[in-house]
Amino acid sequence: MNIQIFGKSKCFDTKKAQRYFKERRVKFQDIDVARYGMSQGELRSVKSAVGGLKPLLDEKSREYEELHIAYLERMEDIEQALLENPGLFKTPIVRNGKKATVGYQPDVWKEWE
Repeated sequence: MNIQIFGKSKCFDTKKAQRYFKERRVKFQDIDVARYGMSQGELRSVKSAVGGLKPLLDEKSREYEELHIAYLERMEDIEQALLENPGLFKTPIVRNGKKATVGYQPDVWKEWE
């Protein structure tokens, strides 16, 4: 397994995801998505695995309100906003190759082992 956890340092669910993999002695790469963001290729891969951009958006985030994301109609504009403002991502985003999940989903991660 090649696990990547895209999370925010103050996100409780990100910490739970990290603990989940640590307890099972599964190595993972921890990426602070709010600080480093996500490349366009990574975003495309995760987007196809989770079924679009909507599951990736944190509708409760400050950036979501400030940037008026709810009023954007074109998916290209939303994707560009995500790339430019990584605080918009709902976390944790856990990626294993072509597979990915958003949020704390240990039931799905068990199937990856």
